[in-house]
Amino acid sequence: MGLIYDARSIAYRDPAARNMFEVILLYPGFHALIYHRIAHFFYNAHLFFVARLISQLSRFMTGIEIHPGATIGRGLFIDHGMGIVIGETSEVGDDCTIYHNVTLGGTGHDIGKRHPTLGNNVLVSAGAKILGPINIGDNARIGANSVVLKHVEPNATVVGVPGNVVRLNGRPVDKSSEALDQINMPDPIANELQLIEKRLEALEKLQRKDVQDL
Repeated sequence: MGLIYDARSIAYRDPAARNMFEVILLYPGFHALIYHRIAHFFYNAHLFFVARLISQLSRFMTGIEIHPGATIGRGLFIDHGMGIVIGETSEVGDDCTIYHNVTLGGTGHDIGKRHPTLGNNVLVSAGAKILGPINIGDNARIGANSVVLKHVEPNATVVGVPGNVVRLNGRPVDKSSEALDQINMPDPIANELQLIEKRLEALEKLQRKDVQDL
């Protein structure tokens, strides 16, 4: 029943999907979930070699690498999916959406829980990297190519490198923030550089004025 729910969820959320049977037959993201459910069963049975063998087969067939130890909730929509990596101790909640080239990885400095935990209804846009044992709250939105290294509150929108919260509970955190639309996203670093440039211009004008007064 879980896989049927997954297929229905993908068909409902993907405007390109014509029906659930197309998802079941043709969507590599759905196929990766099937492989993972099987690999995860063997992983929990401590048959680690068999589990990794299945996950590597899935990687070869779909281009999506999900470690068999990862915990995946219901209704995960992997859109396109090529290049996705989900680490061993990652946890993904229900009804999440993950686009291609996303990494749920570790930093190399942690022991035990090394990978992120995503809440329910989290969207992770293309190319985003979420690293370390951090929590991404329910309904959070991670912008394309963002690098997230810290905990994210529920209902937050994060963009940039490193990731910064630009919206929270639907409201801009600063005046430069915009809604996440995958294309026109605010760049917190660029905004700070613009502020610094304005301050430098003001200081230069003040310096020129002082020289003229002399």
